[in-house]
Amino acid sequence: MGLPMARRLAAGGTPLTVWNRTPRQAGDGLPADVRVAGSVTDVFAECETVLVMLRDEAAVDQVLRGEPGGLAALVAARTIVNTGTLSPEYSTALAREVEHAGGNYVEAPVSGSRLPAQEGRLVAMVAGDPDVVRRVVPLLDPLCSQAVVCGPVPSGITMKLAVNVFLIALVTGLAEAFQFAQRHELDPHQLRGILDAGQMSSPISRVKTAKLVSGDLDAQAAISDVHMNARLIVDAAADAGAAAPLSELCRALYEEAVRRGDGGLDMVGIVRTIAGSRGQAASMPATTAPAPQP
Repeated sequence: MGLPMARRLAAGGTPLTVWNRTPRQAGDGLPADVRVAGSVTDVFAECETVLVMLRDEAAVDQVLRGEPGGLAALVAARTIVNTGTLSPEYSTALAREVEHAGGNYVEAPVSGSRLPAQEGRLVAMVAGDPDVVRRVVPLLDPLCSQAVVCGPVPSGITMKLAVNVFLIALVTGLAEAFQFAQRHELDPHQLRGILDAGQMSSPISRVKTAKLVSGDLDAQAAISDVHMNARLIVDAAADAGAAAPLSELCRALYEEAVRRGDGGLDMVGIVRTIAGSRGQAASMPATTAPAPQP
């Protein structure tokens, strides 16, 4: 996600310094005037606003706390814009730590996967101090079809989790529909055509029905990442005393998929786990590809 987002920012004329945990990917496809930093410290030394797209909380800890002097040495007089998905509790604590060190923290988790990132069609859910948010939102224009201001931290992250409740249930339901059709020897192309033509059709459903029909399991949103999101949803629901029966079921399904070695597949690969839950042989390809580290 970070690389296509950087490409969009560069194409929109935003002056950029970039750094990636996978060094060989840092400058791929970026204009010559984009500087590739040698370290996280270099990024913060050169930039007043730092957009962070990292996979999970462990990655955030490694990147922002792993430099000499720790997080406090990096963030003074800087604005951190977190575009990844974290737990509300972690994001709130991070905001307090950044602000205590003299920096600003804005949540801007984005809804969408690699293709929307490439096309600038992400949706950002922005939260933080209103004055800082006003400065940050225009920076997101090259990345997003819409940036919605949700309120104070952690309302952006929490809204992202609410969006993901529907996303995960939708794609898991599609996978089960195709597995159901396969067991009844129905034509998957017909099923796809009916779903794509009907009132349930959406951009994400059309992308995922195409992958289910073709057997394309290359990750747009990997099963391991979906499992992390489902776990965050279930935990946040428990903290609020909210029922989350579908999310609890999805968490268990995606956990099983990771356990069976499918974590690097696209989330539609959950069809293999659904099929296997009845002792049936899955018809999807067995190849896996590790997800790159953002």
